[in-house]
Amino acid sequence: MDLLSAAEKIKSMEIRGASRIAKFAAEVMKEHALKVRDNFDEEMMKASQILLNTRPTAVSLYNAINYIMRYTGSTPEEKRASLIRRAEEFIGWVDSAQRKIAEIGERRIKDGSTILTHCNSSAAIAVIKRAHEAGKRIEVFATESRPRWQGHITARQLREAGIEVTLIVDSAVRYFISEVDCVIVGADTITANGALVNKIGTSQVALCAKEARVPFIVAAETFKFSPKTIFGELVLIEERSAEEVAPKELLELGVKVRNPAFDVTPRDYIDVIITEIGAIPPEMAYLVIKDRLGYTEISREELRFDSEHYE
Repeated sequence: MDLLSAAEKIKSMEIRGASRIAKFAAEVMKEHALKVRDNFDEEMMKASQILLNTRPTAVSLYNAINYIMRYTGSTPEEKRASLIRRAEEFIGWVDSAQRKIAEIGERRIKDGSTILTHCNSSAAIAVIKRAHEAGKRIEVFATESRPRWQGHITARQLREAGIEVTLIVDSAVRYFISEVDCVIVGADTITANGALVNKIGTSQVALCAKEARVPFIVAAETFKFSPKTIFGELVLIEERSAEEVAPKELLELGVKVRNPAFDVTPRDYIDVIITEIGAIPPEMAYLVIKDRLGYTEISREELRFDSEHYE
């Protein structure tokens, strides 16, 4: 697949989900590196920016590119080999992290639990499936996750795994929250202060859970933690096209539409974040960024990519 076609798949949400986007980007970078013959550094930098500009909110994409682009070598072939090795390492990180999150998260689910999930998180689904495979009797409420209906994908994936699933509209969360034992969602970005940036509607789910005293659990690989937020930068919330929300006839009348793809859940609403390195409180997010991601004693200028989309 050529680079521009791959970028369009991410931008159009044919490839969706923070983990899938990161893994796909790593695979694309590896494939592109094999094709580059001249001006290796320049061409790989161009490829990086093209991919980064597709989805500005998901920090997993940024961390994937940043990890891969820390390649070394003095000749083009040495650089190519180093980049390919780092891309393969990142792909392995994605796969192993999800398995570990499933193992750790499953222990948080009691036999007989009813779980609510929002959107389509591969990490959250991995936890739920692992609990089912462990023999625990569980049921799941899955929100539709409008306007892109990612919840339909979640419902299908869980049902195909043999799990009892009830699909509900997003606005019905408060109606059903009294029947729920815990909420499990994924993450697009986790900030240095432990706030969660995730699919629009997540913060409302968290608010309902807080009010009902239902545990709100986030399943997130450590590559979803944002190093830029250490320096006070805000996460840019992507706004998508009006056509995703409103029919053409309504738009032609001049009705304005706002369509943010994500919202921010305060850390006070989060009980625990399940990562591949353990179950941590949101207050530990800074340490994950500093120690796990290797951003120790680093200045803002040293962060490799600072395109306008990340300002």
